[in-house]
Amino acid sequence: MQVLVTGGGGYIGSILVPRLLQEGYKVKVLDRFFFGKETLSSVSKNPNLTLIQGDTRWFEPKILRNVDVVMDLAALSNDPAGDLDPQKTLDINYKGRARVAKLSKEEGVKRYILASSCSIYGFREGQLDEKSPINPLTTYAKANRLAEIAAKKLASDKFTVTMLRFATVFGYSPRMRFDLAVNGMVLGFFKNRQIPIMRDGTQWRPFIHVKDVAEAYIKVIQSPKEKINGELFNVGSNNQNYQILPLAKEVAHAIRIPFKKKWYGDPDTRSYKISFNKIKDTIGYKTKYTVEDGAKEIYEHLKKGTLTDSLKTRTVEWYKHLLESKKTIDSIVIKNTVL
Repeated sequence: MQVLVTGGGGYIGSILVPRLLQEGYKVKVLDRFFFGKETLSSVSKNPNLTLIQGDTRWFEPKILRNVDVVMDLAALSNDPAGDLDPQKTLDINYKGRARVAKLSKEEGVKRYILASSCSIYGFREGQLDEKSPINPLTTYAKANRLAEIAAKKLASDKFTVTMLRFATVFGYSPRMRFDLAVNGMVLGFFKNRQIPIMRDGTQWRPFIHVKDVAEAYIKVIQSPKEKINGELFNVGSNNQNYQILPLAKEVAHAIRIPFKKKWYGDPDTRSYKISFNKIKDTIGYKTKYTVEDGAKEIYEHLKKGTLTDSLKTRTVEWYKHLLESKKTIDSIVIKNTVL
């Protein structure tokens, strides 16, 4: 089986791609590689891996030939990055992914999996499931919802479409991100002996380890199509819904540093507590890793020096750097290049 992963050089992709190769799949990666190709250096010599430098908005459809599964991860990630240039976010996160889904069906791909986000729920009271009303508050969340709608319309007996709304991701990755809640907390403790927390700490968020994200993809492509076709799944675990202040205390406990906080920003307008029963009951998916696991692994990497904070680890700042250096998302038209 051959899998195409768009955005395969990103935070999740650089964990997912080696995992797919480990399972014996042939893998193509389509990515702009704004964060470099070294994120996949551990598998760069694998004969089953093909790296293609290109853009979801204008790649040549022939790339999809002989592909069985498309995992569509390519996007401007998270809410702050999405608001940096709202129109580009809609172009890439919605129109780009809608194009990938449409071309996948036309080229005979059997399965398409869309990476969406629980941020779509915005601000809601109570525990929410896939049937709950949504409240997308940011361009990033709105683009995700539009991409879901476009993808679901294409589902058919011959084209299996699955949409995955992921909890907030944490954990170590070769393409490290410290602009994610748990990861940023660990870094704050490491550098300043205190944790930065967005006000006012009562907001709810669901969390998932990046390795569990990869396992969700494996579980979905190995599930019978009648269980997943046209379906939307929240992906995470019920016991990893946290309010931000208690989460910060758990991170401190995990890495054995006295809890000390530093408030930042305006009060967060997003708050959502999610039910993950559907994916567990439908295909038997369960997470394995905890916030404690993720905090410990990141802290150990920082202590050993195998992980350092840099401009590339903070997504918005890196995008701003690219914009300032005129390496904008559109200014360099990258032809599809097999690396």
